[in-house]
Order: sequence, then structure tokens, then C-alpha cells
Amino acid sequence: MMKNLSRIFLSCLLALASASCETSPRPSIVPAVERPKADAHRQNIIGEVEPVYLPPATSPFLARIDTGAQYSAIDARNIKFFERDGEKWVAFTVTNRQTGESRRFEKELVRQVTIKRIEESEKRPMVEMDVKFGTETFRALFSLADRSKFDYQALIGRNILNGRAIVDTSLTQTLH
Repeated sequence: MMKNLSRIFLSCLLALASASCETSPRPSIVPAVERPKADAHRQNIIGEVEPVYLPPATSPFLARIDTGAQYSAIDARNIKFFERDGEKWVAFTVTNRQTGESRRFEKELVRQVTIKRIEESEKRPMVEMDVKFGTETFRALFSLADRSKFDYQALIGRNILNGRAIVDTSLTQTLH
């Protein structure tokens, strides 16, 4: 009985040894290739900063692309809450810092969101806005915030990026 177990054990070891000796192809590392902007746009690859429009505004402003943010945010001022036909609404102004173009919007309040920060959390109104991103115009949720301390007036989050774009942080302003 002991001899049979030894033979079985030895044959298993030989089988394992021969299986591990087989050579399998190793994956090779593909070097990075510089892509021209036109090619990137065709493949829906965008950069870390892109222009966006908020129709009916005619001038774009630059937005930071943030894959870590769940929702998009817009720099809004003079935010006033009011009621219309029994529903909660919000009025606000968006001014393009580069061109000075200013638009007043009145939108139904979708909900209030809590933005968690290290030091404190902040409640913000969230509205649905028309947005032109590249060649596509669609509706998306934006939280309204004072972004005067930030370089970019808008932050584009995953709610806009999902299914639309891949972000390559080595690129910038690939959309027109």
C-alpha cells in the first residue's frame, strides 16, 4: 500500500513539474504612442481640461475633467430658491470669466446633494442643464457651487463622462 501511494505521489510530482516547464508567451510592454488631437477626438479620448457650452450661452468655458467626481458642478452666483406651481425651483447666474457673457437660468430643483470634504460637508442644489460637450448636446445634472477659488468654472464628472469619453491626462482641449 505504501509503495502504491509513493508511486502515485511521484507520478503527480512529475506531472506538475512537466506542466510548469512548458513555456507560455509572456506579455510584452507596448510603448506609449503620441496621438494627434484629431485622432484622439475620433476615438472619444479627451484631455484633462475641455471646453463646454451651456446653451443658450454662445461662448464656451474651460472645464476640469474629474473622473473621481460622481456629478458635474458649475460656478453659479446669485442663487435664489423659489416656488413655481408647487415645485421647488432655483434661479442663478453663470458668467463666463474669459468673455464676460452672463446668463440667468431658472431651473427646477432636482435635489440637494451633500458634498463631503475633509474639513466639512456642503449642501448644494442640483439642477438639470443642457450642455454641449464636443459635438453632442444633452441634459445632465449639475450641482451649483461658488467655484471662484478654482481655476475652472466647471467640473465634469462621471455622470457626463460614462459612455461618452476616455480621459487621457496628457491631452488638453481636444473637443471643439
